[in-house]
Amino acid sequence: MILMKQKKLNIINKKSLIFHYFEMIYMGTINILDTDLKIGNNNVLQNINFQLDNGEMKFLIGKTGSGKTTFINSIFANLEIEKSKKFEVLGYDLNKISESSIPLLRRKIGFVFQDFKLLNDRSIYDNLEFVLKATGHNVKQEIEKKVKRVLKLVGITSSLDKFPNELSGGEQQRVAIARSILNNPELIIADEPTGNLDPETSLEIIELFQRLNKLGTSIIIATHDYNLILKLEGKVYKCEDGKFFEVKRK
Repeated sequence: MILMKQKKLNIINKKSLIFHYFEMIYMGTINILDTDLKIGNNNVLQNINFQLDNGEMKFLIGKTGSGKTTFINSIFANLEIEKSKKFEVLGYDLNKISESSIPLLRRKIGFVFQDFKLLNDRSIYDNLEFVLKATGHNVKQEIEKKVKRVLKLVGITSSLDKFPNELSGGEQQRVAIARSILNNPELIIADEPTGNLDPETSLEIIELFQRLNKLGTSIIIATHDYNLILKLEGKVYKCEDGKFFEVKRK
């Protein structure tokens, strides 16, 4: 009798694990429903409905001050959510997330800045090593392996001893992207990643994001460059006059 009960318990546990696995897949990377975002007393964006599935790429457009940065900050749990029916990011419920869980969420997200944000007093290698050490990696061989892997992935062939001011804009952005994927993020958010680059270099960076997306990484790109969007597949959303809505491609 005890053995039969144990077998039934094992079956239930296995079913629970399988259900949880498929639930995580179905839930996707981001799921936002009927959400308002507010800063102070100002309503920035209202009635946001947005879903990003695993391995999907989407775009966010809008003028300066339209709410793009507010939306991005909300995904990082960087601001208090005013009203929301659902706000889930990478398995975390941001309507209920604890302070101790916020760093764990952010470690799953890679961020790419328009102006690179590299440490100018450190070499390429030292820039990436700094991030790994800050996130708990201390084994020298492991750090070296991770740094070389991401730099190869983004196509950096320059000497790792070079400093940011010795690199072209395109090379600096590649290093910045390499930094964003050091810890194998499930989601990359890129804020105007081609804003400081010439058209030819911009195309190279676009192709790099395509490769990362094909490897299974979910990506959100915030941009004002509509030509960039035309070269990539993915739904487009716009922030305008306090509203957040999908823009149909022509």
